[in-house]
Amino acid sequence: MKIIIINGPNLNLLGKREPEIYGSLSFEEFFETLVKKYPSHTLEYYQNNVEGELVNKIHEVGFSYDGILLNAGAYTHTSVAVSDAIAGVNTPVIEVHISNIYKREEFRHKSIISKECIGMIAGLGLDGYDLGIQYFISKNK
Repeated sequence: MKIIIINGPNLNLLGKREPEIYGSLSFEEFFETLVKKYPSHTLEYYQNNVEGELVNKIHEVGFSYDGILLNAGAYTHTSVAVSDAIAGVNTPVIEVHISNIYKREEFRHKSIISKECIGMIAGLGLDGYDLGIQYFISKNK
């Protein structure tokens, strides 16, 4: 099973940025624990702050991977391009948010990408990524 985690803008600052919301662990450190937990599966990680690069990555993996876990960051709320990229590929996408977007500013309550995703995990911290991996593995047995 081949799964990629794609993180959008500012998620490269995990572990440093707003630890009261996002925790003190860097995503790279967390990702190492996922790789160790799922040794029989291929897990990849990609992060970019640029909208077009996220679209390019979705296009690149969207016909050959078994699952995409996407935390589009602020592009969740603004990017028709990311939404269209998800709609244009075959690989199922789960939208992931570390924080509960519905407990934050009102503009974060609307997701443009949700309608193209098979589901959303929000508010469970980094564990949301692990739950998404478990979902893809369970559906691919």
